[in-house]
Amino acid sequence: MSSITRKANLKELADSIGAEFCGEPLTTISAIATLERAQKNELSFFANRKYYQCLLVTKASIVILHPDDQAVCPTNTILSPEPYLAYAKIATWLTQSNKQQSKIASTAIISNTVMMGNNTIIADHVTIESGCKIGNNVTIHAGCVLSDSVTIGDDTTLYPNVSIYSGVTLGSECIIHSGVVIGSDGFGIANEQGKWIKVPQLGSVIIGNRVEIGANTTIDRGAIDNTIIEDGVKLDNQIQVAHNVHIGENTVIAGCVGIAGSSTIGKSCAIGGGAGILGHLTIADGVHITATSLVTKSIHKTGIYSSGTPLQESSLWHKNFVRFKQLDKIARRVTKLEKI
Repeated sequence: MSSITRKANLKELADSIGAEFCGEPLTTISAIATLERAQKNELSFFANRKYYQCLLVTKASIVILHPDDQAVCPTNTILSPEPYLAYAKIATWLTQSNKQQSKIASTAIISNTVMMGNNTIIADHVTIESGCKIGNNVTIHAGCVLSDSVTIGDDTTLYPNVSIYSGVTLGSECIIHSGVVIGSDGFGIANEQGKWIKVPQLGSVIIGNRVEIGANTTIDRGAIDNTIIEDGVKLDNQIQVAHNVHIGENTVIAGCVGIAGSSTIGKSCAIGGGAGILGHLTIADGVHITATSLVTKSIHKTGIYSSGTPLQESSLWHKNFVRFKQLDKIARRVTKLEKI
């Protein structure tokens, strides 16, 4: 069960997203739960056929589902052709808290040159250095550090212990989770007779509006030009975005992905967890890369791309690996036989 910040009845919930409903309009919910665990006065949703049996016996007071499934549901329903999307919108509406008035903790250290917007909340032990610009309705949780000349747009939230380096720009309505580092130096090094010499990283990071960045993700500043994350991008936890990477709007990237320097990822792409993208590559709009794939060449055409070997029993994997090493020899023999 998940708590909510406001109670609402069936009609109010349906009206909040412009959906139709079936059942008693004054049925009220006070929590959100899964189909399996939901009880009276709780809201749930059905969007995956694997949970069909749970739908048939759910005790939830209200279920969000597709109209085709309404007949088998034993309780009140909200009807949507995209139940998961409808749930996302309703859950957001139910969990939005009333914005507090401006509050700045006494332990926060804020330069007197900072430009602060209205209704800003600054928690304990936050440091904001000179020249920063903070928009309206911004919340900065405990332990965050904003170096000099950082810009934060309206309605953005920084969760605890976010570090933002000098000159970074964050847009409006962004969500930055704990442990995120934005603007750290890219991995720029030059070799001088066997010794590695650091190359100054002189660019910055520009992040658009409605971007969400998961916990402990790192986004490096550009070497000369900027690293750019466009509007609507969603990054999961523990992602590495190297210097001068450019990620197009509305692209989603799952956890533990590594993106090497100067690669460009198009708009509306989906990158599966654990994938690796080598440097100086271009990926077209609308590309879907499945989990753990390694991208070694540019992708110029929209589609779904995969690499790697799916999990199998170790003994079988070893046999197949031996055969894999023999492929070149076999290919040469086949070519020779075809010429006979």
